[in-house]
Amino acid sequence: MGDTKKENDNIMEFGQAMLHADRRNTTIYLLSIIGEIEGHECLPSTSKTTKYEHVLPRLAAIEDDESVNGVLLLLNTMGGDVESGLAIAEMVASLSKPTVSLVLGGSHSIGVPLAVSTDYSFIVPSGTMVIHPVRMSGTVIGAKQTYDYFKQMQDRIAGFVASHCHVSEERMTEMMMNTQMLTKDLGTILVGKQAVSEGIIDAVGGISDAFAKLYQLIGENS
Repeated sequence: MGDTKKENDNIMEFGQAMLHADRRNTTIYLLSIIGEIEGHECLPSTSKTTKYEHVLPRLAAIEDDESVNGVLLLLNTMGGDVESGLAIAEMVASLSKPTVSLVLGGSHSIGVPLAVSTDYSFIVPSGTMVIHPVRMSGTVIGAKQTYDYFKQMQDRIAGFVASHCHVSEERMTEMMMNTQMLTKDLGTILVGKQAVSEGIIDAVGGISDAFAKLYQLIGENS
């Protein structure tokens, strides 16, 4: 009874669950990235957020837990803090256990590196990905060094994405700077199979496809 309550609390509080009721005697950890990725400053309580200080320790625990065979990452995020999003993506990419991601409503902005950080990625037919330049709110110093810093951050994002999927860094930068779509100012919107044709996501599919692929990777890993 206590374990069930703890499991329900994890789902309600963190969007995380341990799945071990299948017929293959495997345990899959379900991790969801939902809403806005919160950085070093707390967002309003009315916002749906994913807090990196919750996710990073959980990923470390997953890596150290022999009972966990694989990780399923569900994504429906508007993006958020760049440093925190990249930190989570790097942690997922460095896991030794098989990982699969599934983009549902959308995986925008820094959600793109998160979606490609797994061993294999899926997107539902109606799922979207928004690729745009780094933006910053608040006071910005109008100096060349500020824009150099923006460029460095964009290069980090484009480099990570290019190294974890089939799109080139040059194509990522080109989509970031696209002026033909109105995504606030610059950028590119990819819907479902467009993300696959660009080489960012591996395949169009749903939850059953994600589970099937993860079980396949777990079998190969063992």
